[in-house]
Amino acid sequence: MIELRSDTFTLPTEEMLEAIPLAALGDDVYGEDPTVKRLERLAAEMLGKEAAIFMPSGTMANLASLMAHCPRGSKVLVGNETDIYIYEAGGAAVCGGIMYEPIPTQADGRLLIEDLEKAFPDDPSDPQFSLPALITIENPHNRMGGKVLPLSYLAEVQAFAESKGLPVHMDGARIFNAAIALEVPVSEVAQYADSIQFCLSKGLSAPVGSMVVGTAEFVEKVYRLRKMLGGGMRQAGLLAAAGIISLEKMVDRLADDHANARRLAAGLTQIEGIEVDMDVQTNIVFFRVSAAGFTWQRFVEECQQAGLNIAELGHGRIRAVTHSGVTQADIDAAIQIVKGVLAKAEVLSV
Repeated sequence: MIELRSDTFTLPTEEMLEAIPLAALGDDVYGEDPTVKRLERLAAEMLGKEAAIFMPSGTMANLASLMAHCPRGSKVLVGNETDIYIYEAGGAAVCGGIMYEPIPTQADGRLLIEDLEKAFPDDPSDPQFSLPALITIENPHNRMGGKVLPLSYLAEVQAFAESKGLPVHMDGARIFNAAIALEVPVSEVAQYADSIQFCLSKGLSAPVGSMVVGTAEFVEKVYRLRKMLGGGMRQAGLLAAAGIISLEKMVDRLADDHANARRLAAGLTQIEGIEVDMDVQTNIVFFRVSAAGFTWQRFVEECQQAGLNIAELGHGRIRAVTHSGVTQADIDAAIQIVKGVLAKAEVLSV
């Protein structure tokens, strides 16, 4: 089976599996796991922040970050197409008493400054209004096709946030993909946000875990919230050992995933009945099936039966995500499977 549903399907490398049983361990809830502490120092250093904390998942990492930034009853400004708003079960509202203010998302993943401005009441002293406490951005932007936010735009958002006295949180689940696409160190992307969440378990191929980075004071708040949310994992060095290899060995190879994504898009665009978003910037390809008689459900099912796993991700679009478990040969085979599925349907309809 060629697995293109998500880069969360990556499997740990042999080096990770060898490192796990050799990890030095302690109780991380007490702050005494040396392997976790090493991972946290490495993550903070790479992103140019004071501190970092190892989290069980990206969802918990974002939730704890929002709760650390936002008082109960305040608002978080969040794109209406972002993962935080759509795929994280309303956690900030349920657990943090935080109101989501959805902001229109542009095709390239940006939230326009004028749209952010509209979320602020004309009279902030009016007690009727919930006040904004945080601006969130997603980079790269998943549902917008893995689009990377330009550094100039990140600087613009940062300046706007500073003018309002608000912090910026970046959901950077694939922030290393953004850095590779921009050809800059990841710290250059991270400098425009007060806090960042990024995943070890997507393209970086670790089995479990995400990181939150920011100031030491902020990370201390997240540490307490992690405990509250049930994220203390005791001898977590077993998992952190794989995360260290993710950061030391798996970053540069993300460029291969980007190349494979572009190869997939180029192949799909040659197939009649497929409409492809050719602006492929990272490891995500979006396309639609326009062939007569096909719903996205039928197409996905028939591709699966032929050996290709893909999935719909909003508005009837199909998403394919390249990763370390997918080779160039797999990409070429996937293109042939799509051709075969459409050709078979055409023959049957005749």
